[in-house]
Amino acid sequence: MNVLAIDTTTYVLGVGLIKENKLAGEVMTHLKKNHSLRLMPAIRTLMEEAEMKAEELDRIVVAQGPGSYTGVRIGVTTAKTMAWALGIPVAGVSSLELMAQNGRYFNGVVSPFIDARRGQVYTGLYRYEDGQMKQLEKDRIIMHEDWLKKLKDSGENVLFTSPDAEKHKEQITELLGKQAVFARLTENILRPGELAMLGMEKEADGTVHDFTPNYIRMAEAESNWLTANKGQQTKSKGE
Repeated sequence: MNVLAIDTTTYVLGVGLIKENKLAGEVMTHLKKNHSLRLMPAIRTLMEEAEMKAEELDRIVVAQGPGSYTGVRIGVTTAKTMAWALGIPVAGVSSLELMAQNGRYFNGVVSPFIDARRGQVYTGLYRYEDGQMKQLEKDRIIMHEDWLKKLKDSGENVLFTSPDAEKHKEQITELLGKQAVFARLTENILRPGELAMLGMEKEADGTVHDFTPNYIRMAEAESNWLTANKGQQTKSKGE
């Protein structure tokens, strides 16, 4: 199987390619730069290096969120457009599930997270069992302090993996003490090759047009608009 994987859910831009069931290559950066300008050149470069044509692809896999609203949208839109043009399926993988893979073999639970601002994080809870990473708590957005207290009460050792790890390290250590274990620098990054492998195992349900991002929450602009127009909406319903 030939699979192209795309991840733009955080500042990490990742493109991975599996060719004939082997990992042919990865392009990955962790820079605060515009994904929309750099994604297609990264895809072209990797495909050319692997001597593959787009028409040879069997599937496209994309990290479908949660994460940066704009980043998620860029990755999903690109994946859907390419899949539709090529007539192949698109499969989605949770960005948190992808990140949790870096904690395989850890003796405890894994809490991947992405900063969601205002003290909130996107997170979930995973454990490596029977040769695979299993989800214990569904992906969500939650105040990080509340989440850490919940983990503290569990009494288990927790591995934290995140591209935003340094920003939250002090708070995590303060609340969990020795229960907290932090992933190594290279284990905080979402790997596009891993994304491609996970996507090979996922069902590509429905049509390309049915595929949607998983923002978990509305974009801030949409939320603000609904709040500002709440009175008008109520009035309209009463008319």
